[in-house]
Parts: sequence; structure tokens; C-alpha cells
Amino acid sequence: MKNVYDIVIIGAGPAGLAAGLYAARAKMKTLILERDKTGGQIVTTNEVANYPGSIQNATGPSLIARMVEQTEEFGAERKKDTVIDVDFTEKIKVIKGEKEEYKAKAVIIANGATPRPIGCPGERELTGKGVSYCATCDADFFTDLEVFVIGGGDSAVEEAMYLTKFARKVTIVHRRDELRAAKSIQDKAFKNEKMNFMWDTVVEEIKGDGIVESVIFKNKKTEETNEYHADEDDGTFGIFPFVGYKPQSDVFKEKIELNESGYVITDADMKTNVAGVFAAGDIRVKSLRQVVTATADGAIAAVTAEKYIENNFEE
Repeated sequence: MKNVYDIVIIGAGPAGLAAGLYAARAKMKTLILERDKTGGQIVTTNEVANYPGSIQNATGPSLIARMVEQTEEFGAERKKDTVIDVDFTEKIKVIKGEKEEYKAKAVIIANGATPRPIGCPGERELTGKGVSYCATCDADFFTDLEVFVIGGGDSAVEEAMYLTKFARKVTIVHRRDELRAAKSIQDKAFKNEKMNFMWDTVVEEIKGDGIVESVIFKNKKTEETNEYHADEDDGTFGIFPFVGYKPQSDVFKEKIELNESGYVITDADMKTNVAGVFAAGDIRVKSLRQVVTATADGAIAAVTAEKYIENNFEE
């Protein structure tokens, strides 16, 4: 099987890179495919303080650079290509990219999930500069500042309550006149003295020169707009959109089992319902999406894939 990889990993975020490191270290012929920038969402994070053992002043890019260096040290190959189709029906899996076609004895799907953006001007430019999609990652940066959470579902309200541990004031901005979160979660939020609510409101624009400085809100019922400016002493404030995530799983529909939201279903060993196909990181069904859980998934997927290859392919 000269032109067949042992393991092809789709996605070069923390899960994919960890899988690549473990697979290559086990002397597997390993290929990591990435369609966009290496590192996934973490490369937009200016400081990584909650990754165990991370060096002082670690950033998302510096952490990813070290992971890439480790995969290369052990001989993992990396290519930039967009996967447009897969064929998992045979023992040798086929991954079709825009540039070329790849074959593998095992495949690890690790191309993640992306936060659904608000879709307003200024959001993309100020992401990582006041706009954040991860309260667990970035709450500490907004200690004693004001924060706006966009959304009204379970995750939005839960993240907003988490942010009250750090921010002096947290305001939920919701496009409807009532929350969609579970009643038990709502009850806790309404009792929290730091929580405030803006109903029937959407974000029209986020402004700032290198950092969030103001935001324009629009009332959907009255059509009135108002611009909120950062407190003069603070200079900035936080905006946390929680309007959902989109798993990057469209290419895998009807190829492997997904849940109703499009996340890949796996067992604890990262096995999907198709033999020889594994998933790791944010793309799979899980309760916590963090760098530390992504890297753990990647390590487990690689070790499980190695055992699968040993048991199903002769030397």
C-alpha cells in the first residue's frame, strides 16, 4: 500500500495536531489536512491561561506553533487542502480534496465547530479584541469591566452567569422579549444581582480602533438605535455572542452518524459508527469544548486508530 497513509487527520486545530503528534510518534504514516489557518479558533486568543502547564504569557499562536513543531519532529506530514467528499464504504478510506485525493487505513475527523457570528459590521475585525466566543477562555480579561452577552438560549444564559464571577455588570441582549433557556436556568439568572437584560434588541454594529469601544443596539419593536460607549475609566468592555455553533460536518452527512445538530457521535474511544473512522475535538458530541479536551480527544483517537490498524491490516 505504497500510496496509502496509515492515518489521515482532517483538521489542524488542537485536536488534529495532538492526534498527529501521537500518530506520528507511534511510527504511523500520518497526514494532517487543513483547509484554512493551522490552529483553529485558539489562534485568535491573545492569552492562554487555563491550559495546564502552559508557559508564562502563552498565546494561542505560540501554543499552536509548539504543537506544530512537535508534529513535525515526529514526522507528521501537513498539507493545505479543502476536503470536498469522502468515501468510507471500503476498508481503505478515500478523502477527496480540491487539490488531490488521499487514501488511508484510518481517518480522524477533527475539523471542529465554529461559533455562529452575529453578522454585524466590526464583529470580525474586533474578534479577540473585546469580542469573544468563549467565556471560559476569556472571562478573566474582563474582570471589573462591563460585558454584554448576545443570545437567550441555555448556553448564553449559563455563560452570562459565569461571567458575573468576573465582570462588574453583565447584560444579556436578546432579540425576543423572553429567554429561550430552561426555566431553571432563567430563575438563577433573574436572581443574580449582576445580571441585566435588554429585550427585543439586536446588535447593529461594533466599533473600536484596535479594541471594542462602543456598540450600536437596535430595538426591534421601536426601530430605535442607541450607541453604548465604554466607561471612560475602563476604555473598553466585552461582547460575547452565544447564538450557537456550527459543526463543520456537512461533508460527512450520510457518511457517518451525526446528531440532530450535526455533531459527530462517538464513543469514549472516539470511534464513530464506521470502522476505521474516528472523531476528536469540537466536531464531536461533548459537554466541554476547550483546548485541553480537544487535545485529549486527539490523543485518544490516535491511539485507538493505531490499535484498529494493527488489528485489521497485515504487515
